[in-house]
Amino acid sequence: MAELDRFFHTLISLKGSDLHLEQGQLPKMRVHGDLCPIEGEGVLTQEAMNALLGEIASPDGWERFRHTGDLDFAYALGGEARFRVNYYRHFFGLGAVFRLIPSKVVTLEQLGMPDTLKKLADLPSGLVLITGPTGSGKSTTLAAIIHHINVNKFKKIVTIEEPVEFVHTNQKSVILHREVGLDTVSFASGLSSAIKSDAEIILVGELRDRETTMLALTAAQMGILVFGTLHTNSAAKTIDRVVDIFPMDQKSQVRTILANTLQGVVSQQLLRSADGSRRWAAYEILLRSVALNAIVTEGDVSKIVSEIQTNRAMGMVQMDDRLGELVTKGQVSREDAFMKAIDKISFTARFGTGAATS
Repeated sequence: MAELDRFFHTLISLKGSDLHLEQGQLPKMRVHGDLCPIEGEGVLTQEAMNALLGEIASPDGWERFRHTGDLDFAYALGGEARFRVNYYRHFFGLGAVFRLIPSKVVTLEQLGMPDTLKKLADLPSGLVLITGPTGSGKSTTLAAIIHHINVNKFKKIVTIEEPVEFVHTNQKSVILHREVGLDTVSFASGLSSAIKSDAEIILVGELRDRETTMLALTAAQMGILVFGTLHTNSAAKTIDRVVDIFPMDQKSQVRTILANTLQGVVSQQLLRSADGSRRWAAYEILLRSVALNAIVTEGDVSKIVSEIQTNRAMGMVQMDDRLGELVTKGQVSREDAFMKAIDKISFTARFGTGAATS
């Protein structure tokens, strides 16, 4: 058993989400959103960090980390859990973050997500973007969507990730997992190959560059259902981010393609519960509507909020409304919700900023 495994067992037993190791610091865990030291552990020295990190990395990976200062991979704790791993160097030495990936995919129902996401999973084609900051649950939501497809539809699904996180067992669908750096050299290369492989659904772990984004748009145009992620916290910012990846002379063309292919945007944030026992998801949901094509084509994303408000009956949800719902139910504090609100002035007028009462 690797020395790190005892940290992982502690993380799992305390229902934490992340393990943080920093040279010169005490080991820490994130539990229900709070980062706290692990009791009984000493400060991590350079020798300790080299021993801990070197033990679970592959020889090639460790050599790459020594030369580049960065390494991403997945680590399996037997059949108990998997971890998304990031090694890095910083001013004071070595560091690493381990994100717990549950061994069993959580369903959309278990996540408490609305049935609207099942409608996105049932689409025949187009582009669906799941967005949010790091640690907002994007991968978990995507895994639940893929699981829904897997148990209900006969589809060929290709996932392209760095690293592969949730591993799905084939049920009705056939799912191929491809890891950037091991099975394909880049997201763009993997996406290009998936388009040629008769895939009906493609999951792209991150639309991180111009080439990958254009290939995703092209695949959606060709009749493939494409799921991707971005680090944005609202539907409006997501549309702007996709367009802004491209140079000025391509923006008009990209807006047109995006307007014709975009089927939905789900933006997520996670908030600590009012009693500190768990975390709740706040989300914004934008769906394809009659007016959305013109909004995207014209680049007038300021109309997105009113479009969402107008189409609540379709299943659209505005982020601040969801935050207000969590406050009203006493599930999160007003202060925490205010910090995540998009329009803080409007949110304050409606819900205030003080602590929520039970």
